[in-house]
Parts: sequence; C-alpha cells; structure tokens
Amino acid sequence: MTFFDLIIIGGGPIGIACGLEAKKKGLKYLILEKGTIVNSLFNYPVNMQFFSSSEKLEIDNIPFISKEAKPKRDEALEYYRRIVTSNQLNIHLFEEVVSAKKEVGIFSVETNKNSYQATFLIVATGFYDIPNLINVPGEHLPKVSHYYGNPHFYTMQNVAVIGASNSAVDAALECYRKGANVTMGVRGPEIGKRVKYWVRPDILNRIEEGSIKVFYNTQVKEIKERELVLGTHEGTISIENDYVLALTGYRPNFGFLSSLGIQLSDDDKLYPTYNPETMESNVPNLYLAGVICGGMDTHVWFIENSRVHAKTILGHIQSKMYSAN
Repeated sequence: MTFFDLIIIGGGPIGIACGLEAKKKGLKYLILEKGTIVNSLFNYPVNMQFFSSSEKLEIDNIPFISKEAKPKRDEALEYYRRIVTSNQLNIHLFEEVVSAKKEVGIFSVETNKNSYQATFLIVATGFYDIPNLINVPGEHLPKVSHYYGNPHFYTMQNVAVIGASNSAVDAALECYRKGANVTMGVRGPEIGKRVKYWVRPDILNRIEEGSIKVFYNTQVKEIKERELVLGTHEGTISIENDYVLALTGYRPNFGFLSSLGIQLSDDDKLYPTYNPETMESNVPNLYLAGVICGGMDTHVWFIENSRVHAKTILGHIQSKMYSAN
C-alpha cells in the first residue's frame, strides 16, 4: 500500500489546481480521477460555451488563450490537458475511488485498481455524475437521456427538452437548428433567470415566433415509447415524442460524503460542513474543494470562484505539517 502526504479525489479543474499547489509545496501527492482529465468537461455538450471568460477559468496564473472572450468546451479541454501534462502532475486516470475511510488518523483509500494511504484528503468530485431524476414511469426507457451531447443525432426527430436552465436552453436551440421538432417542458412560469445573458433572448424569440414550443408550469407525468404525457394548467396532454432530454440538473455524491463522516445539513440543501476559512470539513485533515461545497445549490460554486480553494487548502495543510514537526 503506497503512502502519500495528500490524496486528491477528482481530476477536474479544481482537483488539478490542488495538485499544482501540492507539487509546489513539495508534498507527496496523488490525484485520482475515475475518467479522463477534467472528465465532467469532457462530457459536456460538444458545442458548449462557458459563461465565464477565459481569464476567469485560469488556474495558477497560467494564461488561457481562447478565440472568443468566452471559451468553448474543446478549448478548455486542451487548456487543462496541457497543464496536467506540462507540469507532469501525478494523476491516475480511469481509477475510480471505491471507498475511503479514516482510521487512527490516516485515510485509507480503495480504488478499482489499488490501495493507498494518506495523511490528508481533498474531495473535489464536482456534481455532474448524478442527475436529478424526475421519477416518472418510463424515465428509464432508452429514448430518455439526462445528458446532451451532439444535436445532429436529433435531426428530424420529435424532441422534448425538460428543464429551463442553461443546459436545457442550449440543447433546445441547437436541436432546433439541426432540424428537430423541439418542445420544452418547464416546471416554472418562465425560462430560468440564470440562463446566459446572450442566449436567453434567443430562446425567448424562438418561443415567441413558434419555432420552439413550450409548456410552462408543467410536470412530466409519464414517458411512453412514442408519446410524452404532460400535466399542464389546462389538464393532461400527450404529445408525439421520439426522444426526451431530461436536463433537470445534477447533484453531488452525498452518499460518498456521508461515508467519510462529513456532516450534511438536515434541510433539502444538504450543505456539507466545512470551515470557509480553511475548507477543512468536520473530519480533521479532510478538505472540500469546488462545487461540492454548495450541496444541492450547485450554482453557488464553479471554476471561477472556487479555484482559490487550492491555495487556501494547501496553505492550511502546510501549516499543519510545520506545526507537527
């Protein structure tokens, strides 16, 4: 069993930032990532454009040069890949953490490939792996997806997009422009207020002109092979449907956090307990970084405002190591 000063779970932008700080401070560290480098970004829609400008996605003051002010997914993939490879970060890809526990002051981490121990642990696992289910009959049909990739697939199909956030709006617009017949089902009374400011007018105009149909104040009641059953303020209706993109958001792996002993708030937000000045959780020497700190409020933390977590955490770890010596 290999021993490290620090193990970082998650190889996204914030996990990478933590690895850079650990390397600069001379720690023996390891980043464990269950997929490829920045796996969540890799699984974003192929045409996705960030809300943040490129300089706000930079880590460790390494310049991020993009063609436009707000970079696209592929540019971000290349940026973070180059950081990992150029700095020769110690990262194990496609190695999934199966369990982690603390015993006698040491963290034991089991993966699908190996076993490790560490004095300190950082959880920077994001939230993109677990979708918020709508919990209706037919949700597990092959025609239903909680992720959206390439709009070309939906050409000439009857596509229902469930949701009103950035991902849902992007999918609706792109599928419409590739020739799909798009209907949106929105639980609230309008398109989300946090939709990218340069995209929101576009979707509203397409809805107004009738290019994209929308049902507001609507719940999905059932998904059938060729139909979608909606509950609207005018009653229950059925529409023809080939595919459903249920883009209703995602959530952190709260089960994993609880298994580590991290306390979660007893409301529906499930905020994890941590000290905002150090990012240390209620479990000594276990730190949280990135979007996972926001619980169900996944819009609170993102790359732009959580990249500082790396310096905060590693500074605190270094002070602990100095005081121990």
